[in-house]
Amino acid sequence: MKPTVHDIARSAGVSLATVDRVLNGRPGVRRVTRQRVEGAIAELGYVRDVAAANLAKSRTYAFTFILPANDNSFMIGLGDEVRGAIARSSLERMAVRIVNVPPFDPAALVAALDTVVLERPAGVAFVAIDTPDVRAAVQRVAAAGIPIVTLVSDLPEAARDHYVGIDNIAAGRTAGSLMGRFLGGGDATVAVLSGSMLVRDHRERLEGFATVVREQFPGLAILPVLEGRDDPALAEALVMQVLEDNPQIAGIYSLGAGNRGLIQALRKVSMTRRAMVIAHELTAYTRAALADGTIDAVLNQDAGHEVRSAIRVLKAKADGLPVIAAQERIRIDIFLKDNLP
Repeated sequence: MKPTVHDIARSAGVSLATVDRVLNGRPGVRRVTRQRVEGAIAELGYVRDVAAANLAKSRTYAFTFILPANDNSFMIGLGDEVRGAIARSSLERMAVRIVNVPPFDPAALVAALDTVVLERPAGVAFVAIDTPDVRAAVQRVAAAGIPIVTLVSDLPEAARDHYVGIDNIAAGRTAGSLMGRFLGGGDATVAVLSGSMLVRDHRERLEGFATVVREQFPGLAILPVLEGRDDPALAEALVMQVLEDNPQIAGIYSLGAGNRGLIQALRKVSMTRRAMVIAHELTAYTRAALADGTIDAVLNQDAGHEVRSAIRVLKAKADGLPVIAAQERIRIDIFLKDNLP
């Protein structure tokens, strides 16, 4: 017969209310009493049925997703996946909402995180910007006891509970290996386009890319990074200018997901030798550019998997359960014209 909370209370010599506080991580229990209850739980082999407990309490998980609102097709798709979760939320006992902030705006993200502290949802997921004030805001959320998941771009030094996204250094290394092989390993010039170097995923991709180029393809020269801020007009202008200033460019690595401006520029400029282009995220724009040969390879992460993973992790953290790391690992997919789904 499975042990019950009544068995725990009898073994520990405490009330059912005290057992409930310990199981739910609530304050108001002295340390020695909490240790006695935890000892009884371990001795009896009690395993809590979280799903049944939540059903009995009619618990609803309130989750907040803070997402950048811009012209980045991948981020738009990520928002669509969250809206899909909202549509299913009543069946899954969730109350999910989206808070949009301007892209690459630390002050706006800090304000949104501070609002989370006041509203106290069951968990928050957000696309991180790596600045000291954002890390301080994350610390305030953590101090309020709210589970935190970073999406797509991480803040490993901050007090977040889990990161959901690809290994961005590995993604950059993959792009560097592909670029070097595409260009035959000889001497060549490569341009790099990012959204903003304020976000860690872009910095890590550049780190991985530059490391592989330096170690395996030393003949490749990498130009200074262009920051398009996911603004199509700005990205288009930057790419057209760098191609005009450097007609010898043989490769372009777009390490962000704001690729519309890049694609527009590549279709407008006239080059004696078309540059090899590697980009991130399979969207309607990059899919079309792969199909017509404007882009040569796309590294992709599954936005749907990331949203589902974030919700699973936040639920586990809210319930005090372990995260199954293998289930939450986000893979890097490589798409060429020949294997488009």
